[in-house]
Amino acid sequence: RNYIKKTCKIENTLFFSISARYIFKKKSINNFFKSNLVNFHASRLPFDGGGAQFSWNIMREDRICSHVIHVINEGIDKGSVLINQKSLYPFSCKTPYDFKKVSDERFPYLYEKFINKLYKGDKFKLTSQPDGIGRYNPRLNTLDNGWVDWNLNSHDLINFINAFDNPYAGASTFINNKKFGRLFIKKAQLHAGDSSNHPFMQGIISRHDGDWIIVSTKGKHMLIIEEVLDKNSKNIISKLKVGDRFFTPINTLKKAKSKRVFYSSKGKSK
Repeated sequence: RNYIKKTCKIENTLFFSISARYIFKKKSINNFFKSNLVNFHASRLPFDGGGAQFSWNIMREDRICSHVIHVINEGIDKGSVLINQKSLYPFSCKTPYDFKKVSDERFPYLYEKFINKLYKGDKFKLTSQPDGIGRYNPRLNTLDNGWVDWNLNSHDLINFINAFDNPYAGASTFINNKKFGRLFIKKAQLHAGDSSNHPFMQGIISRHDGDWIIVSTKGKHMLIIEEVLDKNSKNIISKLKVGDRFFTPINTLKKAKSKRVFYSSKGKSK
């Protein structure tokens, strides 16, 4: 605050928030920032307020790339929209890293357009976000929330695993041969070229092809998995055996769903 007061004429300054973990209070917005505070949001509003947008996009199979600049008010991502742009994510986008890379590459085009309108003195048409529709997505933490529920159908299962892939540690699970602790799955894809499954087969390694394994799900698809990492991020796929079963204890899944994580400007809150 002291730095801003010393260096800025607040009444003539537009303040820009990008992925802020701080929730601005109404008093600060009006009295300190003089309502000259806007936010960049990298997903559609009002449908995707909140955080962890790329992981939620993958889980929900949302392929629309959206960038929004909106006025900040006391609500979370609820302020009127000043300008937006939308496009499609390329078919090749699969992991949060892929989605973020595309989003980061496209954002400057909106930012440039926004700055040019300011420079020219053009007026913005404020578009209010309608009440009664929309959604808030809470932030996620891979170690707390990224536990694999092998009871999911094959499409929901692969989307969940991909949602915690690079740049994150990977979706977590255990295996029943007792040789390893917590494991992290990456580089997975659906596969329907083998025989059909039964729900009781879910999580079983049905075939080992050297560099990858074939794992059954409760549906007709299987998973091809190329990376199963231990706590030291070492790929232990060569040590896994046909007939081993991936599993996640029920209590662990309950904790993953019941624990909500919060972040401050200093990082994850305890």
